[in-house]
Amino acid sequence: MERIRFFVEGIGLKLVVVVGILFLMMLISSLISQAKVLDDEEKIIDDHLSRHAVKTVQSEDGDTIDCIDIYKQPAFGHPALRNHTIQMAPSEDPSVETTSTTESPKSSAPSGGQLWWRSGSCPRGTIPVRRNKRKDGAKTTSFRKKPPMSSPRHSTVPVDDDNKIPNLQQINHSMAILFTAGYNYNGAKGDIRVWNPYVEFDDEWSLSQIALQNGPYNDFESVESGWAVNPGLYGDRQTRFFVYWTIWSEFGLYETTTCFVQVDASKTTGCFDLTCPGFVQTNHEIALGAAIYPISTPDGLPYQITIYIFKVRNTEQMKSDLITSNLWVQYGDGINIGYWPAELFTTLTLTVETVQWGGEVYSSRVGVTPHTATQMGSGEFPDYVWDVSGWVKKMRIRDNSLILKVPEWAGTYTDEYRCYDVRYVTDYVEDPEFYYGGPGRGPLCP
Repeated sequence: MERIRFFVEGIGLKLVVVVGILFLMMLISSLISQAKVLDDEEKIIDDHLSRHAVKTVQSEDGDTIDCIDIYKQPAFGHPALRNHTIQMAPSEDPSVETTSTTESPKSSAPSGGQLWWRSGSCPRGTIPVRRNKRKDGAKTTSFRKKPPMSSPRHSTVPVDDDNKIPNLQQINHSMAILFTAGYNYNGAKGDIRVWNPYVEFDDEWSLSQIALQNGPYNDFESVESGWAVNPGLYGDRQTRFFVYWTIWSEFGLYETTTCFVQVDASKTTGCFDLTCPGFVQTNHEIALGAAIYPISTPDGLPYQITIYIFKVRNTEQMKSDLITSNLWVQYGDGINIGYWPAELFTTLTLTVETVQWGGEVYSSRVGVTPHTATQMGSGEFPDYVWDVSGWVKKMRIRDNSLILKVPEWAGTYTDEYRCYDVRYVTDYVEDPEFYYGGPGRGPLCP
């Protein structure tokens, strides 16, 4: 009986080992298949762009810009947009309704353009689309979206008594922002100084942006735009202009011709630029993901980009009680780049609860020791005296009054003040100014 017991136990152990090996093989096979699908998707996008290119511009920085027929752009691969009619321009100009108690100050710095402009341009009726650039054979597909933003770390920041402060902490993300909440917003604007912060590893990034958001931290919808250094996505460490979006839906999963889009705070979704269908571009000058030129240097001029995200009512829905709208992105001095159609979103086109300005660093090495050395802003802590840090100026919001104005209430937030800090200046200045950033790992942030 003793031999039989050992024999049975031996068989059981071997069975467990065999089952475990089979499961591991199935998992590896699944991951390989998924990687192949993603690689095939990227090839499909590249083939689509090259097939519909009216003209190609080779930029001096190595970027290839394809001028794509506006009606052949990637956006229409989204199932919700198959019968979409392009809105060539906003149905209203929100900038003409700007008022304030005092005359709005002029821009604080010269505006940055795009480096590829020095090599050519795209004709009207097309949109400039930057080709994906692989670095050392790496696939850019997995970098199309922001990594998950749920499961926040423990917060040491006290919550305001009036409950205006939303839950802002996100796993592997370190933020240093100015935000406003508590109203129904339909637009936000700001001048963002452009820097080229150091990014330590290829799977990390640093960005500065304006974001409009609706919903809780683990199931929110958002649209965002600004500049980023993101080597995993762009294949280098240049400072590049971007747009980004994520959506929420009770249906959970949208299947598109080039990617799966499942919403909820970027846990599985969200798209940078035109890397998956959704954003409809109308402008023939600005290429999403292209390098910004010139940019600020410590001893040089303080270059900036002006970003304005706003929603306008669809003409056919203006008489409806339930008014939804497209969300437009405006760059610089009134250049309307394009929009996220209202059909993409569940709640964001109805109401925006939170507006954010500032910086964000992604790394698996934030909140731990040793900390990442990836910088935010200029890599310097907030400094409004010597003007060598990251900043956002001329912050504006637009609410139901349809007036572009300074927020009545604004608060600052930082995940790691010893690594990336914030400073909101309202005294002795003509217009409120927000300074942010930091070096990451250092004497204060080991």
